[in-house]
Amino acid sequence: MEAALWYVLSGTRGGPNRARVLRAVEEQPRNPNQLAEALSLNYDTVRHHLEVLAENDVVRASGDDYGAVYLPTERARNHWDVVEEITSQLEQP
Repeated sequence: MEAALWYVLSGTRGGPNRARVLRAVEEQPRNPNQLAEALSLNYDTVRHHLEVLAENDVVRASGDDYGAVYLPTERARNHWDVVEEITSQLEQP
């Protein structure tokens, strides 16, 4: 899981936005539209990042497809110290 977190949050160009999405759903489960609005990102961009995070077992959908809200998986929560370490490094200049 640690390797997956490092890859999806810092190893790719979209990593910083995926980190923002992950922190936002950890704060409060949200659907893609709510995330797009809260993070000032394009809806399609948010959907893409959620798909990448879900494929790597970092977030999961709860509810039906259209109204689904996303939240961190238990595996991600169990490695939240790694998420914090990665995001703190992303925030440094």
